[in-house]
Amino acid sequence: MQSEAELRSLLSRIDHRGGYPAYKDTKGQYRFPGYVLSIDHVQGDPFASPSKVSVLVSGKTAGFPQELYCGKCQRIALQDELLRQFGRRAERFAFKAKGSGKSGLISVSRCGQEVLERTACQIQPENGNILLRMEIGFPANGRTINARELEKILFDFVPECVKASLFYKNLDAKRLRRIVDLAEDQEYIRKELPKLGLCAFVANGSVLPRESGISSRPMRDGIAFQSPKEQEVTLELPHKGKITGMGIRKGGITLIVGGGYHGKSTLLKALELGVYNHIAGGDGREYVITDATAVKLRAEDGRSIQKTDISMFINDLPNRKDTTSFCTEDASGSTSQAANVIEGIEAGTSLFLIDEDTSATNFMIRDELMQRVIHREMEPITPFIERIRELYENYGISTVIVAGSSGAYFHIADSIIQMDRYVPKDITVLAKKEAENFPQISVPEQPAEKPTYDRVPRPDKAFRGNDRIKMKTMGKESVMINRDTIDLRYLEQIADNEQVAALGYCVRYAQKHLIDGKKNLIQIVDELEEVMQNKSLAELCESTSSVSCMAVPRRQEIFACFDRYRALRLV
Repeated sequence: MQSEAELRSLLSRIDHRGGYPAYKDTKGQYRFPGYVLSIDHVQGDPFASPSKVSVLVSGKTAGFPQELYCGKCQRIALQDELLRQFGRRAERFAFKAKGSGKSGLISVSRCGQEVLERTACQIQPENGNILLRMEIGFPANGRTINARELEKILFDFVPECVKASLFYKNLDAKRLRRIVDLAEDQEYIRKELPKLGLCAFVANGSVLPRESGISSRPMRDGIAFQSPKEQEVTLELPHKGKITGMGIRKGGITLIVGGGYHGKSTLLKALELGVYNHIAGGDGREYVITDATAVKLRAEDGRSIQKTDISMFINDLPNRKDTTSFCTEDASGSTSQAANVIEGIEAGTSLFLIDEDTSATNFMIRDELMQRVIHREMEPITPFIERIRELYENYGISTVIVAGSSGAYFHIADSIIQMDRYVPKDITVLAKKEAENFPQISVPEQPAEKPTYDRVPRPDKAFRGNDRIKMKTMGKESVMINRDTIDLRYLEQIADNEQVAALGYCVRYAQKHLIDGKKNLIQIVDELEEVMQNKSLAELCESTSSVSCMAVPRRQEIFACFDRYRALRLV
């Protein structure tokens, strides 16, 4: 390991050189007061992706009390806050060092409203060491090195960011304690849900509306949530104390109804993202907690389906296509939603979240008139409404449905909530009484046979021993591996584009090391989770120098990514 003086001397020697690649001589580790600076990867020119730099602060120097990172939820919350603190400091210095292209850039992962485990900031639980990764644009004028400007970044700007955000003595101790306490309370609620017979909880006072359709920030002066008395539940949290809110019962069918723009989808969206913890203050959904395995279901016209058993919903197709091992490169709305249900079961979900607006109508219901005109034996689709009770009785899966145009689910719903100007009201008794005047849709006498999940991917020789596999993410929309694009735009519970990067690395890692023609998808996802939990998320990169910015995805999204990977072939 070299000293900071040696780095300064090196920068002085290469200053104003005409060849930008001379910056590559800076690669290595350097000891600075209080931390170690690592230049892990140097960009090829000032217009290329920025250089990757990391800092390592020992636990003794950082000085954070162990109780702030002793458990997983506490550690992730603290990592998240330190990364946000560093990012705010770094923004002040970005591009103050001048030059061409990305010269002077200083950036770290941009965190949203959700608290996620990331490679960008990691705390070692055994000793409190903090590793923070960033990107820096090494300055140049054209292709002429401007090392004096880089010296400003590495010797003035970065040290100030490190000392202000990674040393406990320089931070607001009370604020850190509140952040960690909130994480413990959120984790407590999530663990209490099954004990209380609940699959979700929405605290009174939560602000669910967002400031716009493209923003995750809360609406200013948004109407605070207030639970109907019939669904009210009170919890005693370790730190906040008593908290009251709406409990959504496990094992049943909860229907959310109401007029347009009254908050139905807003409530469902909050439940979708309630699988993650949210930041302290400024979000409004800190105490909206959902079963961690919850899956949002929707139709996905055009998606690929590979050997999925959709016979629970679709049988006797006119073209005699086998629906116990259904394959298509261009699924319809109904077949895609049927596949999403089965794949959700395979991924281990306990809760389905459905919005009528994004569902295939013929998959969700067939009314009495349609059944009289088109007889059951002529219709290959068994609607979701006829299987929904079976999903809980046979698979333990509860369902929350948003409906605005069809009252067909009134008959079978266990709880019916009307959103009235963002205020929920329990109308179960009223709706049931009105439903008595309308015919109830019949339910099949025989339950469907249990779907088979033994889908075994076939190894791809192109990945074996190949370290030059190209991967590119397009926001939260998709990830490209070599020339194959995995379309993820309809996975609405992906909260961050760094989760998409991690999903791409999961596929790449599995292709190289796990897919052998013998393990099924469940076993492969199990092993991927084991790598991320017992080793680290960074292990997926298989790089000794440059680790990509990633955030941990859920098991459900890992399955969904494989299910949408058209290049994957099954035995």
